[in-house]
Amino acid sequence: MKEGSDNFRSSSILGIIKRIREAGIEIIIYEPLMDKPYFDNIKVMNNLTEFKEISDIVVANRNSINLKDIEYKVFTRDIYGIN
Repeated sequence: MKEGSDNFRSSSILGIIKRIREAGIEIIIYEPLMDKPYFDNIKVMNNLTEFKEISDIVVANRNSINLKDIEYKVFTRDIYGIN
C-alpha cells in the first residue's frame, strides 16, 4: 500500500493481482496496516519475515529497503528506486 494511504482499492497493483489470479497462481498480500486476514479472498499477512520466507516471487509497486535481502525475487515498476 502506498505510504500514507488508508486503502488500496484504486492501487495499480489490483490489475496485476487480477491477471495473476486469472493464471491460477496463489497470491499472498503483505500489508502491515491491514487488520483483516483476507482481501478479496486473498490471504493478507503482516509479518514481513514470514512473508519473505514463503514467497517465491514478490511483486511490488515500489522498491523498499525492507526487500533488499530478497531483491533477487522482487519484480517492480520502480526501476530507479525513487518512485
